[in-house]
Amino acid sequence: MFKVLAGLAMAGVLAAAPTKADESIPKSWIDKDTGHRVVRLSEEAGSRSLYFHQNAYSADGKSMVISVDNPKGVAVVNLEDGSVKRIFEDPDVGILFMGPSSRNVYVTRIEGAGTGEVVAKNELQSPTEVLAINIDSGKVKHVATVPRGKVHSINNDETLLIGAFAEQEYSMESGPRHARFEARYEATDKNGNPMSFADAKEVRINERLEARIPMQMFVVDTRTGEQRTIHQATDWLNHIQFSPADPNKIMFCHEGPWHKVDRIWTMNVDGSDIRKMHTRTMNMEIAGHEFFDASGERIFYDLQTPRGEVFWLASVDLNTGKRVWRHLPRDYWSVHFNVSPDGSLFAGDGGDEEMVARAEDGKWISLFRDEPINDVAGISAPDAESLIKPAVLKAERLVNMENHDYRLEPNVTFTPDNKWVVFRSNMHGPVHVYAVEVAKTNDNKEGN
Repeated sequence: MFKVLAGLAMAGVLAAAPTKADESIPKSWIDKDTGHRVVRLSEEAGSRSLYFHQNAYSADGKSMVISVDNPKGVAVVNLEDGSVKRIFEDPDVGILFMGPSSRNVYVTRIEGAGTGEVVAKNELQSPTEVLAINIDSGKVKHVATVPRGKVHSINNDETLLIGAFAEQEYSMESGPRHARFEARYEATDKNGNPMSFADAKEVRINERLEARIPMQMFVVDTRTGEQRTIHQATDWLNHIQFSPADPNKIMFCHEGPWHKVDRIWTMNVDGSDIRKMHTRTMNMEIAGHEFFDASGERIFYDLQTPRGEVFWLASVDLNTGKRVWRHLPRDYWSVHFNVSPDGSLFAGDGGDEEMVARAEDGKWISLFRDEPINDVAGISAPDAESLIKPAVLKAERLVNMENHDYRLEPNVTFTPDNKWVVFRSNMHGPVHVYAVEVAKTNDNKEGN
């Protein structure tokens, strides 16, 4: 993949894009601190890759969808030649995900979203139109209109959308979002001093949790548009994900301050067999930012025992119940982790000094390989098979993110061939989509 980008020999590769990027933003370079090649995939300022667990890749692994700005729309990145093509424009469009089996990208259209005043979220009380757009032809198909709430995911045979809505409006943000960032959380401490972004976010999230707004989780039949409720709660239902392998398996979270909620849950699509995936064993233990691996057999999540002190990338096997905790140092903690499609590699997007790890040197995109901690001299405890399996994550730095503002989360994903890590960044000012090569380059000279 990225054959053209890696060579950087062709001019006009992204000629399909309407706006040229600032020439001061490099198209490719070798990170001087890591030796890995980084390429800018997007040409337009304001382009963004998807949230870390939302599928952006076509089933054949040759295309990736991104959002573009000015005008707002959806574009397709050809992962073989690096070209970018706009396929849809609408001031109120929001990208959801690439269909896991079709050639369709699913998007929302919400009246007023283009102004920045309306954000797709569970508390939204106005209609959301869901569209399917063919990434080859650009043909647009109406899928459904959801009266209120937010669409979160689609199952692997693309027969069901899933989402949630709250029965009343609620806003945690203090105003319109800034173009370079992701959300606007603001709060003051007891002395009236402004809190950091991270602390203000915790305050606003806790206030939303304590509101205990009744919620419903729903599915929508993509063939008929019929909507039905599958789960109701006053817990804050969020981060709903279909298994990439099982069209009837759902993972969701009870949102809120992580040390306060039992966050990670699974359920069948008919609302049965609700299971908690992690049980806290100490005060201030936190678990979250959960995601499936490509097989749908394992759930991974950020685990800290306790919060901000001891860091793990944990997993649980849904078939066997076996657990693995992979330890990593403070400076390698990441806002989001991800796993390669073949399950052999992990990536993390780092974090700044204000975030939970309070890392002094945490602003990096990193690659991880896990190494199990084996029994000493082959001698096992009698109950070893029933215990959590310990491991360590061996880290390799990929990209220095010292100039990135983490109010925009990079949201790392692996390309389908396991060879590149894609992320979004404002490191050069405007937001762009980048990819870093997993293999270290033999070329020690910077690109242009």
